[in-house]
Amino acid sequence: MQDPDFISIFVAPLEKVGIRYMITGSVASSIYGEPRNTLDIVLVVLLESNQTKELINLFPEKDFYLPPSDVIEIERRREAHGHFNIIHHNTGFKADIYLSRNHPCLPWALDNCRRIETDSCLISIAPPEYVILHKLEFYRESGHQRHLRDIAGIIEQQELDQTFLQHHLTALNLTNHYKAAEDLISK
Repeated sequence: MQDPDFISIFVAPLEKVGIRYMITGSVASSIYGEPRNTLDIVLVVLLESNQTKELINLFPEKDFYLPPSDVIEIERRREAHGHFNIIHHNTGFKADIYLSRNHPCLPWALDNCRRIETDSCLISIAPPEYVILHKLEFYRESGHQRHLRDIAGIIEQQELDQTFLQHHLTALNLTNHYKAAEDLISK
């Protein structure tokens, strides 16, 4: 599992006040597949308008960088790609916070989130199928091979809902990228 500091620094505060979130990205893929080091954690956060001030209070300016509340509100209201970062000054660790609620798989992912006990707290992790789809979208945008390696690790180590996955690979036009990740397994 990843360094628990990510959990205590970024996730435990959300858990404490009940802001709904789920971990995805390389931290989730390391839990489901092959572990690897990272300096960030990707969180999908379902921030309600009345929770912005609470979020800011969880991450005080003396310890963290995060954008001003008006910027967080602008990002929260975006139809797509609402996003900001929180950076922990002492460690340099970063949380990529995604706020958009319009991903076609988000309702399913939230309903199928997994709860895992850690030393710090109980955490919510996106289901592996959602992690795969998100990493494929990042791969399509960036071309970084590490996303395909992360996906290959998940494919090798998890029982996946193939019906769900194949439907959304087709719908999101990600089938060829998924095949590229599968090809890494046979090498």
